[in-house]
Amino acid sequence: MADLLCQILSESGYTCTRASTGAEGLSKAGNADLILADVMMPVMNGFEMVAELRQQGNTTPIIFLTAKDSTKDLVQGLEMGGDDYLVKPFKLEELLARVKANLRRARDTSTTLRWNEFFLDCSKRTAFRGESELFLSPTQFALLEAFMRRPGVIISKSQLLEWVWADEGYRRENIVETYVNYVRSKTEVRGSARVIHTVRRKGYVLADAEPES
Repeated sequence: MADLLCQILSESGYTCTRASTGAEGLSKAGNADLILADVMMPVMNGFEMVAELRQQGNTTPIIFLTAKDSTKDLVQGLEMGGDDYLVKPFKLEELLARVKANLRRARDTSTTLRWNEFFLDCSKRTAFRGESELFLSPTQFALLEAFMRRPGVIISKSQLLEWVWADEGYRRENIVETYVNYVRSKTEVRGSARVIHTVRRKGYVLADAEPES
């Protein structure tokens, strides 16, 4: 599978480096623009490898490739620091679409954004709420950026799938709910007030106070 993926990625214009174990992947990850991480790898599994990379401060976008398809496994992968999760068997078109979307999102570094006490530096991929730095994965950063570009505007799940994930009909909307919860947990630091609110049957909005129903 790894050899086949490398061949397909190379034919699609990417330079691909293959690792046979999680430990080998850890040693080769430093110069990567994107990491495809299988979960069931010898020596060190994919979850352990990604957790170690994030602990080292590596912010490279990571897509998990795995046959483990339960919600528990999905949540674990995202909590470990993954940015996307693709269940086997998958369509090659879907894989290439997600690779393209994650690379595009990571390279979109055009400006800085401010809203109330929040500050995003899109070139450095850093985020702050007041004096507290928010340690966000690339996808979490992109989600917060989507809200900060449209404060006070109700954004639907389908719009977020399009803007953040460049969705082409492969993803389920519950991934939006999962990521919104992660961003909330990281932005509500030290008891800070919630700013990403749910608008029933419509989506979400970035606002100081919860909108009236």
